[in-house]
Amino acid sequence: MPERSLLLPRETELGAGFRVRRLLPSARRQAVGPFLFFDHFGPVEAGPDDNHDVRPHPHIGLSTVTYLFEGAMLHRDATGVVQRIEPGAINWMTAGRGIVHCERTPDDLRGRVRRSHGLQRWAALPEADEEMSPSFAHTPAAALPQIERDSTTVRVLIGEAFGERSPVATRSPTLYLDMMLREGAALPLPAAEQRALYAVDGAFTLDGQEIAPLQMVVLNEGETPRLGAAGAARVVLIGGAPLGHRFMAWNFVSSRKERIVQAQDDWRAMRFDAVPGETEFVPLP
Repeated sequence: MPERSLLLPRETELGAGFRVRRLLPSARRQAVGPFLFFDHFGPVEAGPDDNHDVRPHPHIGLSTVTYLFEGAMLHRDATGVVQRIEPGAINWMTAGRGIVHCERTPDDLRGRVRRSHGLQRWAALPEADEEMSPSFAHTPAAALPQIERDSTTVRVLIGEAFGERSPVATRSPTLYLDMMLREGAALPLPAAEQRALYAVDGAFTLDGQEIAPLQMVVLNEGETPRLGAAGAARVVLIGGAPLGHRFMAWNFVSSRKERIVQAQDDWRAMRFDAVPGETEFVPLP
Protein backbone atom coordinates (compact mmCIF):
# COMPACT_ATOMS: atom_id res chain seq x y z
CA MET A 1 0.00 0.00 0.00
CA PRO A 2 1.40 3.46 -0.85
CA GLU A 3 2.62 5.78 1.89
CA ARG A 4 -0.03 8.05 3.39
CA SER A 5 0.13 11.74 2.50
CA LEU A 6 0.99 14.05 5.38
CA LEU A 7 -0.11 17.70 5.11
CA LEU A 8 1.50 20.39 7.26
CA PRO A 9 -0.23 23.66 8.16
CA ARG A 10 0.78 27.03 6.78
CA GLU A 11 -0.11 30.17 8.68
CA THR A 12 -2.26 32.75 6.93
CA GLU A 13 -3.40 36.14 8.26
CA LEU A 14 -7.01 37.06 7.61
CA GLY A 15 -6.63 40.64 8.82
CA ALA A 16 -6.40 42.57 12.11
CA GLY A 17 -3.74 40.12 13.33
CA PHE A 18 -6.12 37.13 13.16
CA ARG A 19 -4.12 34.13 11.97
CA VAL A 20 -5.25 30.66 10.88
CA ARG A 21 -3.56 27.37 10.05
CA ARG A 22 -4.48 26.28 6.53
CA LEU A 23 -4.26 22.61 5.52
CA LEU A 24 -6.35 22.60 2.32
CA PRO A 25 -5.85 23.38 -0.45
CA SER A 26 -2.16 22.50 -0.47
CA ALA A 27 0.52 22.03 -3.09
CA ARG A 28 0.20 18.29 -2.55
CA ARG A 29 -3.59 18.02 -2.60
CA GLN A 30 -6.54 20.22 -3.49
CA ALA A 31 -9.32 18.33 -1.74
CA VAL A 32 -10.39 15.37 0.39
CA GLY A 33 -13.83 14.20 -0.69
CA PRO A 34 -15.85 17.39 -1.26
CA PHE A 35 -13.72 19.41 1.20
CA LEU A 36 -11.34 21.74 -0.62
CA PHE A 37 -10.63 24.27 2.13
CA PHE A 38 -9.63 23.60 5.75
CA ASP A 39 -8.73 26.35 8.23
CA HIS A 40 -8.03 25.89 11.93
CA PHE A 41 -8.07 29.05 14.05
CA GLY A 42 -7.14 29.43 17.73
CA PRO A 43 -7.35 28.79 20.49
CA VAL A 44 -6.75 32.53 20.73
CA GLU A 45 -7.64 35.12 23.35
CA ALA A 46 -8.88 38.46 22.10
CA GLY A 47 -8.65 41.59 24.20
CA PRO A 48 -11.47 44.09 24.79
CA ASP A 49 -10.27 46.33 21.96
CA ASP A 50 -9.46 43.59 19.43
CA ASN A 51 -11.63 43.49 16.32
CA HIS A 52 -11.64 40.15 14.51
CA ASP A 53 -14.90 40.76 12.62
CA VAL A 54 -15.05 39.41 9.07
CA ARG A 55 -16.76 42.09 6.97
CA PRO A 56 -19.26 41.19 4.21
CA HIS A 57 -17.68 39.21 1.38
CA PRO A 58 -19.01 36.98 -1.44
CA HIS A 59 -18.88 33.29 -2.35
CA ILE A 60 -20.00 31.20 -5.31
CA GLY A 61 -20.05 27.47 -6.08
CA LEU A 62 -19.43 26.09 -2.59
CA SER A 63 -20.81 25.47 0.88
CA THR A 64 -19.12 26.88 3.97
CA VAL A 65 -19.07 24.68 7.09
CA THR A 66 -18.39 26.43 10.42
CA TYR A 67 -17.71 24.51 13.66
CA LEU A 68 -16.58 26.07 16.94
CA PHE A 69 -14.85 24.51 19.94
CA GLU A 70 -14.89 27.80 21.92
CA GLY A 71 -16.34 31.26 21.52
CA ALA A 72 -19.22 32.64 19.50
CA MET A 73 -19.79 34.60 16.30
CA LEU A 74 -22.78 36.23 14.67
CA HIS A 75 -23.51 35.15 11.10
CA ARG A 76 -25.50 37.46 8.82
CA ASP A 77 -26.07 36.93 5.10
CA ALA A 78 -27.81 38.39 2.07
CA THR A 79 -30.76 35.99 2.36
CA GLY A 80 -31.68 37.74 5.61
CA VAL A 81 -30.45 35.01 7.97
CA VAL A 82 -29.07 36.16 11.32
CA GLN A 83 -27.64 33.27 13.36
CA ARG A 84 -25.48 33.14 16.47
CA ILE A 85 -22.88 30.39 16.02
CA GLU A 86 -21.80 28.59 19.20
CA PRO A 87 -19.62 25.55 20.05
CA GLY A 88 -20.80 22.14 18.88
CA ALA A 89 -23.27 23.32 16.21
CA ILE A 90 -22.92 22.83 12.46
CA ASN A 91 -23.56 25.87 10.31
CA TRP A 92 -23.82 25.06 6.60
CA MET A 93 -24.14 27.94 4.15
CA THR A 94 -24.64 27.07 0.49
CA ALA A 95 -23.42 29.86 -1.78
CA GLY A 96 -24.64 28.36 -5.04
CA ARG A 97 -24.91 31.11 -7.66
CA GLY A 98 -23.76 33.67 -5.13
CA ILE A 99 -24.13 34.91 -1.56
CA VAL A 100 -22.62 37.62 0.63
CA HIS A 101 -22.15 37.10 4.36
CA CYS A 102 -20.26 38.41 7.38
CA GLU A 103 -19.18 36.98 10.73
CA ARG A 104 -18.97 39.45 13.59
CA THR A 105 -18.43 39.39 17.34
CA PRO A 106 -21.81 39.26 19.13
CA ASP A 107 -22.63 42.50 20.93
CA ASP A 108 -22.62 40.83 24.36
CA LEU A 109 -18.96 39.79 23.88
CA ARG A 110 -17.64 43.13 22.66
CA GLY A 111 -15.42 45.14 24.99
CA ARG A 112 -14.33 42.10 27.02
CA VAL A 113 -11.70 39.38 26.93
CA ARG A 114 -12.94 36.41 24.91
CA ARG A 115 -11.58 33.18 23.45
CA SER A 116 -12.07 31.76 19.98
CA HIS A 117 -11.26 28.29 18.61
CA GLY A 118 -12.74 26.45 15.67
CA LEU A 119 -12.64 25.10 12.14
CA GLN A 120 -13.77 26.63 8.86
CA ARG A 121 -14.29 24.39 5.81
CA TRP A 122 -15.46 24.78 2.27
CA ALA A 123 -17.20 21.90 0.52
CA ALA A 124 -17.48 21.88 -3.26
CA LEU A 125 -20.92 21.53 -4.81
CA PRO A 126 -21.66 18.97 -7.52
CA GLU A 127 -21.47 20.62 -10.93
CA ALA A 128 -25.26 20.37 -11.34
CA ASP A 129 -25.74 22.36 -8.09
CA GLU A 130 -23.15 25.09 -8.54
CA GLU A 131 -25.80 27.62 -9.62
CA MET A 132 -28.47 26.64 -7.09
CA SER A 133 -30.16 29.21 -4.87
CA PRO A 134 -28.16 30.30 -1.81
CA SER A 135 -29.28 29.10 1.63
CA PHE A 136 -28.19 28.71 5.24
CA ALA A 137 -28.89 25.81 7.62
CA HIS A 138 -28.12 25.80 11.36
CA THR A 139 -28.04 22.48 13.23
CA PRO A 140 -27.69 22.94 17.02
CA ALA A 141 -25.23 20.87 19.01
CA ALA A 142 -27.98 18.93 20.80
CA ALA A 143 -29.32 17.63 17.46
CA LEU A 144 -26.06 15.93 16.46
CA PRO A 145 -25.53 12.27 17.46
CA GLN A 146 -22.88 11.49 20.08
CA ILE A 147 -21.68 8.00 20.95
CA GLU A 148 -19.11 6.38 23.26
CA ARG A 149 -16.95 3.68 21.74
CA ASP A 150 -13.47 2.24 22.39
CA SER A 151 -12.46 5.00 24.87
CA THR A 152 -13.57 7.65 22.39
CA THR A 153 -16.42 10.15 22.33
CA VAL A 154 -17.56 10.52 18.72
CA ARG A 155 -19.81 13.34 17.49
CA VAL A 156 -21.28 12.61 14.05
CA LEU A 157 -21.37 16.10 12.57
CA ILE A 158 -22.11 15.19 8.94
CA GLY A 159 -22.81 11.84 7.33
CA GLU A 160 -23.13 8.42 8.96
CA ALA A 161 -20.78 6.51 11.31
CA PHE A 162 -21.08 3.76 13.92
CA GLY A 163 -24.79 3.33 13.23
CA GLU A 164 -25.65 7.01 13.75
CA ARG A 165 -26.59 9.56 11.11
CA SER A 166 -26.32 13.35 11.30
CA PRO A 167 -29.45 15.34 10.37
CA VAL A 168 -27.31 17.78 8.33
CA ALA A 169 -28.33 17.62 4.65
CA THR A 170 -25.60 17.63 1.99
CA ARG A 171 -25.52 17.63 -1.82
CA SER A 172 -23.02 14.73 -2.09
CA PRO A 173 -21.70 11.91 0.16
CA THR A 174 -19.87 13.68 3.00
CA LEU A 175 -18.35 12.55 6.30
CA TYR A 176 -17.28 14.79 9.19
CA LEU A 177 -16.58 13.51 12.71
CA ASP A 178 -15.33 15.17 15.91
CA MET A 179 -13.58 12.56 18.08
CA MET A 180 -12.26 13.00 21.62
CA LEU A 181 -9.82 10.18 22.34
CA ARG A 182 -8.76 9.09 25.81
CA GLU A 183 -5.73 7.06 26.84
CA GLY A 184 -5.94 3.57 25.39
CA ALA A 185 -8.37 4.44 22.59
CA ALA A 186 -8.39 1.95 19.70
CA LEU A 187 -11.11 2.93 17.24
CA PRO A 188 -11.79 1.39 13.81
CA LEU A 189 -12.51 4.13 11.30
CA PRO A 190 -15.75 4.29 9.28
CA ALA A 191 -15.51 3.90 5.52
CA ALA A 192 -15.66 6.68 2.94
CA GLU A 193 -14.28 6.98 -0.56
CA GLN A 194 -11.71 9.52 0.63
CA ARG A 195 -10.75 10.35 4.23
CA ALA A 196 -8.29 12.47 6.17
CA LEU A 197 -7.62 12.92 9.89
CA TYR A 198 -6.48 16.13 11.59
CA ALA A 199 -4.87 16.41 15.04
CA VAL A 200 -6.56 19.40 16.67
CA ASP A 201 -4.44 19.28 19.83
CA GLY A 202 -2.71 16.09 21.03
CA ALA A 203 -0.92 13.52 18.89
CA PHE A 204 -2.71 10.38 17.71
CA THR A 205 -1.67 7.11 16.07
CA LEU A 206 -2.79 5.14 13.02
CA ASP A 207 -1.82 1.49 13.38
CA GLY A 208 1.04 2.72 15.55
CA GLN A 209 2.19 5.54 13.22
CA GLU A 210 2.21 8.78 15.25
CA ILE A 211 0.68 11.93 13.78
CA ALA A 212 1.82 15.11 15.52
CA PRO A 213 -0.56 17.86 16.64
CA LEU A 214 -1.75 20.29 13.92
CA GLN A 215 -0.96 17.86 11.10
CA MET A 216 -3.32 16.15 8.66
CA VAL A 217 -2.88 12.66 7.29
CA VAL A 218 -4.72 11.57 4.14
CA LEU A 219 -5.63 7.89 4.15
CA ASN A 220 -5.23 5.60 1.18
CA GLU A 221 -8.52 4.60 -0.39
CA GLY A 222 -9.80 1.29 0.95
CA GLU A 223 -7.49 0.97 3.95
CA THR A 224 -8.93 0.14 7.37
CA PRO A 225 -6.54 1.56 9.98
CA ARG A 226 -7.17 1.75 13.71
CA LEU A 227 -7.10 5.13 15.42
CA GLY A 228 -5.40 5.35 18.81
CA ALA A 229 -3.79 7.72 21.28
CA ALA A 230 -1.36 7.52 24.17
CA GLY A 231 -3.23 10.32 25.94
CA ALA A 232 -6.08 12.73 25.44
CA ALA A 233 -6.38 13.95 21.85
CA ARG A 234 -9.03 15.64 19.76
CA VAL A 235 -9.13 14.41 16.15
CA VAL A 236 -11.46 15.35 13.33
CA LEU A 237 -12.16 13.17 10.30
CA ILE A 238 -13.26 14.64 6.98
CA GLY A 239 -14.09 12.82 3.79
CA GLY A 240 -16.62 11.65 1.29
CA ALA A 241 -16.95 11.30 -2.46
CA PRO A 242 -14.59 13.43 -4.59
CA LEU A 243 -16.21 15.92 -6.94
CA GLY A 244 -13.32 16.55 -9.32
CA HIS A 245 -11.00 19.50 -9.84
CA ARG A 246 -12.26 22.98 -9.03
CA PHE A 247 -10.90 26.38 -10.00
CA MET A 248 -10.42 28.59 -6.95
CA ALA A 249 -9.77 32.32 -6.74
CA TRP A 250 -10.21 34.29 -3.52
CA ASN A 251 -13.66 33.26 -2.19
CA PHE A 252 -14.90 31.85 -5.48
CA VAL A 253 -15.03 28.18 -6.50
CA SER A 254 -16.28 26.74 -9.78
CA SER A 255 -15.77 23.92 -12.25
CA ARG A 256 -15.55 26.68 -14.91
CA LYS A 257 -12.79 29.28 -14.93
CA GLU A 258 -14.95 31.78 -16.81
CA ARG A 259 -17.56 31.64 -14.02
CA ILE A 260 -14.96 32.84 -11.53
CA VAL A 261 -14.04 35.74 -13.81
CA GLN A 262 -17.72 36.67 -13.96
CA ALA A 263 -18.00 36.56 -10.16
CA GLN A 264 -14.96 38.80 -9.80
CA ASP A 265 -16.52 41.32 -12.19
CA ASP A 266 -19.85 41.13 -10.36
CA TRP A 267 -18.26 41.82 -6.97
CA ARG A 268 -16.17 44.67 -8.34
CA ALA A 269 -19.37 46.21 -9.75
CA MET A 270 -21.37 45.45 -6.55
CA ARG A 271 -23.94 43.32 -8.38
CA PHE A 272 -24.26 40.78 -5.53
CA ASP A 273 -27.24 41.12 -3.16
CA ALA A 274 -26.10 42.94 0.00
CA VAL A 275 -26.39 41.82 3.62
CA PRO A 276 -29.31 43.79 5.12
CA GLY A 277 -28.08 46.60 7.37
CA GLU A 278 -24.41 46.28 6.36
CA THR A 279 -22.47 49.05 4.62
CA GLU A 280 -18.93 47.67 4.89
CA PHE A 281 -17.43 45.14 2.47
CA VAL A 282 -14.16 43.38 1.67
CA PRO A 283 -12.76 44.68 -1.64
CA LEU A 284 -11.71 42.27 -4.38
CA PRO A 285 -7.95 41.61 -3.88
